[in-house]
Amino acid sequence: MDKNKIIDRVNLALEKIRPYLNADGGDVNLVNVSDDLIVKVKFSGACDGCPYSLMTLKAGVEEAIRKELPEVKEVIAEA
Repeated sequence: MDKNKIIDRVNLALEKIRPYLNADGGDVNLVNVSDDLIVKVKFSGACDGCPYSLMTLKAGVEEAIRKELPEVKEVIAEA
């Protein structure tokens, strides 16, 4: 699959979860998708530095991305 299609699908997944983050004053944005399908995101707003951001990353963001793109190996947050 070409890189642009992968990025589009990741962004689609982020759009699906974004309203939940926005409701709490936060957001998430795509930073990078590596060639080995590791997705890097950055939290902002209330999500940046939140003590629950790791749980949000794994149970929310990563789950949404893997639902859209099961071949993604990992989702990590940029500090």
